[in-house]
Amino acid sequence: MERKTLSIMRWAVIGFFLLITLLPFYYMVLLSLKPIESLLRNPASIIVTPTEFTLRAYEQVLAPVSAGGQGFGTFLLNSAFVAVSAVILSLLVAVPGAYAVARLPFFGHRQVNALFLAAYLFPAIVMAIPLFVLFTRLGLRGSLVGLVLVYIAQTVPVAIYMLRNYLETVPVSVEEAGLVDGLSRIGVLRRISLPLVLPSIMATGLFIFMIAWNEFLFALLFLVERRDSWTVSLGLSQLSGSAEIPTTVLMAGSVVLTLPILIVFFSTERLLTGGLTAGAEKG
Repeated sequence: MERKTLSIMRWAVIGFFLLITLLPFYYMVLLSLKPIESLLRNPASIIVTPTEFTLRAYEQVLAPVSAGGQGFGTFLLNSAFVAVSAVILSLLVAVPGAYAVARLPFFGHRQVNALFLAAYLFPAIVMAIPLFVLFTRLGLRGSLVGLVLVYIAQTVPVAIYMLRNYLETVPVSVEEAGLVDGLSRIGVLRRISLPLVLPSIMATGLFIFMIAWNEFLFALLFLVERRDSWTVSLGLSQLSGSAEIPTTVLMAGSVVLTLPILIVFFSTERLLTGGLTAGAEKG
């Protein structure tokens, strides 16, 4: 009886958290699929009837400005370029950096690890003004490349910290066996350590992707003057600040911002689990 009661309570708690998590997203999608006239007549409705269903809001959001839309199609491409570039370049720096901190003895390596976290003690706005001045003088303000460099500087410290903690769980004896077999340090990292830390690399890459995709402050500072270089988060903020934009269009923009993150997460979930299992078997 006690086990049955605990099982019921567990599913009740799971159902409760699913409800409060999915209901806002469901209502956001619902509003984006309704015409504004139906929303004004009955804003409390939680269903979309076949007669009400329309993709007009998405057409207006994704269409280019020259066609009377909001240009989110271009914003999506800009955000994808920034996020993917930030992930690739950050991991290229963070993986060997984390390995060096975790495995190679050098003076002050413990203090270096603490300094990586210390970078996050300062608010982003403190870094914003010096970076704004520096990138203006370098001619990178208004450039997506400049924004990628900012995100790399933001994410590399925490990426090194995350990967370093996972690398330390890899048995040293496995790497020593590779060195005895004639592998260099680079060979050990590439052939032995990387397959074992694959789940951590993927989780760190997903973390970097979400930061670069959703970040707003630096995108506003560096790109606000060039609409053709805007990211999705910056475009959405302009929609929410306009009294002329219907709620349905704003909700469609919110779905466009959120959906890629969900797709990336659920498409990599199986790879994350598979990589973790493979790492456990090799360890």
